[in-house]
Amino acid sequence: MGTQKLGSILLGTTRPAELRDWYRRALAPGHEGDGPIDLGGVLLVIDQRDDVDAKNSEPGRMILNFHVDDFDAVEAQLRAAGVEWIAPAADRPAGRFGTFADPDGNYLQIIQFKQDA
Repeated sequence: MGTQKLGSILLGTTRPAELRDWYRRALAPGHEGDGPIDLGGVLLVIDQRDDVDAKNSEPGRMILNFHVDDFDAVEAQLRAAGVEWIAPAADRPAGRFGTFADPDGNYLQIIQFKQDA
């Protein structure tokens, strides 16, 4: 048995419609419908859950990282969508990073790795 391919991520929330709209606006503006949102080949499933709080109390436990080719363009798209920046764009030895949060307080990052890193 080899390495398994990640197919989907379940994001539990107390407000699925609001969170789905946010993810569409911020990360998948072309997505339509209420089904899973395709985020570059990994499906994001947003589901109503009664066993989660309205806000994530440990948002650094798991961070969704989006590897991008044009950091400035993606950052502009996210700014236009009104995302809340936790850590603004910063150059690090491996590349450029920016951390933001969804309405439930889950952390996400955009990363543009250096070609030689």
